[in-house]
Amino acid sequence: MMDDLNPLHEMPVLAQAPRKIVSLVPSLTESLFDLGAGDRLVGITDYCTPPEADRARLQRLGGTKSPDVEAILDLKPDLILANREENVPETIHALEAAGLRVWLTFPQSVEQAMDVLWGLVNLLRIPEAAARLQSLQISLEWTAKAIQPDDMPKVFCPIWQEQHDQAGMWWMTFNRQTYCHDVLARCGGENVFAERQRRYPLEADLGLTAASSEAVGDTRYPRVTASEILDAAPEIIFLPSEPFAFSEQDADQIQRTFAETPAVRSGRVHRIDGTLITWHGTRLARALTELPAYLQQQAPQTDGFR
Repeated sequence: MMDDLNPLHEMPVLAQAPRKIVSLVPSLTESLFDLGAGDRLVGITDYCTPPEADRARLQRLGGTKSPDVEAILDLKPDLILANREENVPETIHALEAAGLRVWLTFPQSVEQAMDVLWGLVNLLRIPEAAARLQSLQISLEWTAKAIQPDDMPKVFCPIWQEQHDQAGMWWMTFNRQTYCHDVLARCGGENVFAERQRRYPLEADLGLTAASSEAVGDTRYPRVTASEILDAAPEIIFLPSEPFAFSEQDADQIQRTFAETPAVRSGRVHRIDGTLITWHGTRLARALTELPAYLQQQAPQTDGFR
């Protein structure tokens, strides 16, 4: 369970700036390089995307869900950057039990993600990186000023899809208690499932049975059916490249399934870079630049996806 690891959400107090860092979070790996501290990394996951010049020296440690704990221990890092959603409790418990310092990040909003970045600047003692974050904060403020709160398009953004024997295809999305939602809102989109809570078991989420009355787990990522999406009448549909990689074939099928929605009728089904929605960290700068263009009325309209 992650609940007993809640103290690790606090930024650790270190006597000196860490010189050997392991990152188990791709977005934070990118952020360290953007903030000028990539040279302190010694190990990263298979999903991290460091600059080409640094790839040979960095040890790959496996996936975010199943990193090689022994390899991490061998690196003797001063600090391990982890994330409550990216990594699993077993990994965090093992690292903590070995006496390693772990910062278990868990930003659920843009503000909290900015706090993590400022925390890195302070923890790593890199005041020269503050100017980058100040520029990012200014971008947030300018983006907010450009948004018309009463004229935000209704957006559906699935992050997974699967087939169910009885309910047919279902899609996982996110509600307002997530970083994904906040990025979308700050860029000018209204999440059509902002208030939808995940129900347990899956069949309850899909409307096939009653929901369990027991406290069971995270409710921030509901699984919705085609009828719910049709009722929500999204004006824009985003199909991100991760965590589920929506293909052109998926986009074609979604356009057929939701042909009566305003999004499909107006040709506003867009395949997008999923990291713009899911990667907290300095990737936010790109999100603020690229996502608003899709959300404005004058967004490019080509063949139904972009």
